This record gives sequence, structure tokens and C-alpha cells, in this order.
Amino acid sequence: MKTWGAKGRWRLAAITVIAGSVLLSSGCGDGDKKSSSWQGGAQPGSSAGAPGGEGDQPSPQPTLSTVAVTSPAAEAKGVGAIEPIKYSSEDPENTTVKVTDAKGEEVEGTLDKDAKTWTPAKALPWGTKFTVTVTGAEAEGKGNTATSSFTTMAKPAKLVRVSSFLGDGQTVGVGMPLIIKFGRAIPESYRDDVERRMKVTSTPAQEGIWHWTSPTEVHYRPKVFWQANSKVFYKVALTGVPLGNGYYGRSDLTVDLKVGRSFVMTVSNKTKRMTVKQDGKVIKTIPVSLGKPSTPSSSGTMVVIEKKKHTIFDTTDELPAGQGYKTPIDFAQRITWSGQFIHAAPWSEGKQGRTNVSHGCVNVSEAMGAWLFSRTMMGDPITVSGTEEKLKNGNGWTDWNMSWEQYKKGSYLK
Repeated sequence: MKTWGAKGRWRLAAITVIAGSVLLSSGCGDGDKKSSSWQGGAQPGSSAGAPGGEGDQPSPQPTLSTVAVTSPAAEAKGVGAIEPIKYSSEDPENTTVKVTDAKGEEVEGTLDKDAKTWTPAKALPWGTKFTVTVTGAEAEGKGNTATSSFTTMAKPAKLVRVSSFLGDGQTVGVGMPLIIKFGRAIPESYRDDVERRMKVTSTPAQEGIWHWTSPTEVHYRPKVFWQANSKVFYKVALTGVPLGNGYYGRSDLTVDLKVGRSFVMTVSNKTKRMTVKQDGKVIKTIPVSLGKPSTPSSSGTMVVIEKKKHTIFDTTDELPAGQGYKTPIDFAQRITWSGQFIHAAPWSEGKQGRTNVSHGCVNVSEAMGAWLFSRTMMGDPITVSGTEEKLKNGNGWTDWNMSWEQYKKGSYLK
């Protein structure tokens, strides 16, 4: 048997120590707490970030957000009444903006943290001083605030009157467009700004859009006829809004109205009949006489524009000598600007339902004229089909004579 000498025993001890150190560095026991693989992380059996622990990391400190008012410039004068206030901030989410008048009263407005702008809810008074205070996030108890003052422009001499055809409390038919008129032509490059400041709210909600019928008039209609018994509110906020060539909007306006029951008239030249539906149900079929071939009625969708229980049709100034006429008319309801009406025509009752003999109007009997007149309201739609002439857009409130895609092309908001 081979025996170990002192030298051999020393080598065996050295091998044992080395093996032991390998086991200590690779094992899964308590020795792992000091392994370099755990640097900066929570270790088993300990709390992350505990005082005195080797895994502690310093908590991030709040960064002071530097803020400033970038527009209008400090002490600027002649600032637009609806001009937005712009500011800079390294932390927009935690930045606030406050605008006050000379009395220290806060002005209502909308803060857009993405665009870093504050916009007044309505036009600021002319020739008035205001103070802007922008406050950023605090750090270590220190605030960060920037203030600046400005004065709005004096009241301009060139103002444009804005008016609504409809007024508060009215009840209208399901085809009634909302109509806004301007005291002067609005240049095309300003019409998108005008539309952005004309808001329509309906209950229930209904999709709709503004459509310019001329440089001085813009209409609004929903995608389909208004829902019966809807409530409609619209606001036109144009005070101080630039409208081109040095002109500004004169005032704001609001209108609160109601849509009545659904009352829809459909006329077929083929059958010479008018079908009347109320809230989707047929309630009457009426014989009619439309325009004779030389003076045809227009085919298209129109709405009742105005009603006159008794009137006189006078065409003596419009037609060649000897062809004009003056005729008393009952229960007249205008549907075009060119002079087409729904009205009672007792002289054509023998022809109604059979032959067209009118000058372009929708003739009904005296009894049916009275019946219709007692039930219709401004904005009730009438669609005529099958005649020799197509309705020209603009000849009346022809908003429904266009498809939805056509109508949308009249908006400047793309």
C-alpha cells in the first residue's frame, strides 16, 4: 500500500480547499446574497432598498419644470380678442395656466397641454389688460412660476353682423336646415375658422355638417332628416374672429329650438297623388295637379319655406304683356323661390289626380288645402318626382336635394 508523505498530504489539503471554494461560489444557499449576479436588485430574503442594503438605489428626485409665456409678448398691446396664449414647459402635464383681468378675476378658457396653448372660452373684452400666470411642477418645495401681461386690441371699426334665421323656442319640421347669414361676404380662406366656431348639439345626437350656399350664407343639416321631437342647440361664437380684409365678427349668438313630429309629403307625377306620412305612417292620399308641360313643376326635395292663409299671386310684372295674372289664393305654402307653392286651387279640382294644368305649383282641392295648411310647419319636406324639370339647387332650401356626399363638399373643414 502506498503511503503519503508530508508533501503528499499538503497537496491533498490544497485540493480540498480549492474544491470547497468552488462549491461556495456555485451553490444555491445563503452564500448567494453576496453574489455579483444580484447587484442592484432585490435579493431573496431581503427588502429592496432596505436601509443599509447593498441593493439600495437613490430615489429619483422631481425635476423643476422651467416655464415661460411665449405669446403674446410681455406687455403686448393690440392682441386679438380670441388669440390663444402660448407657453413653454418641460413638463406640460403638470403645468397650469391662469388668466386674470384687472380685478383679479379668473377668465374661463381651455388648456391644451399637448399644444401648450390656452384659449379663451369667448372673446376677451376689447382694449382690456390681462395677466397670464403659468405654474410648473414643484421640486424640493420650490415653485416655478412665470407671469406676463398683455392688452387686447381696441374695438375695430369694421365689424360683420352675424344673424340666425331661426330663433329661440321655435318648433320646425324634420327637414329644416339651420341658417346663418353674414352682413358681408366671407372670403374662402376664412370659412374653415368660421365653421370651427359654430357648434351644433342635438338630443338625441345626430351626425351633421355645415354647407356654404353662398359667401354670405351657411346652412347645417343632419345626414338624414332630423329625428322627430329632437332638441337642437347651436352656438355661433364669432365675436372678434378675423373675417378677412380687416373685418371681425361683431357678436356671438345661441339658438335653442325643437323639431316637431315627422310630417313628410311625397308627390308622384305618374299617379298625380300626394302621399302624406306622419311619424312614418300614411295618413292621407291627396289628388294633385302639377305644372303643365310649358310651366312644369320641379322634381326634387324641397321644404316648406313660408305659409300664407290668403294671398294674391301677381305675375303681371314677370310675364310678357297679356300673359300675367292676379289670382287670389288660399292656403299657400311656398317651396321654391321661383314661385312654386302647394296651394288650394278650386278651379282645377276636376283635373286633380288626372291632368297637370298649373303654372308649376302643386294644386290641391280647397278642402285638402285647408287640411294640409292646418298640419304643416316650416321645414316639413316635400319630394316631387317624375316631372319634366329637375329642381335647381338654391331654388329654395334645397339642402335635401343633394346626397350626403355632395352636401359635405360644401364644408371647408376637410
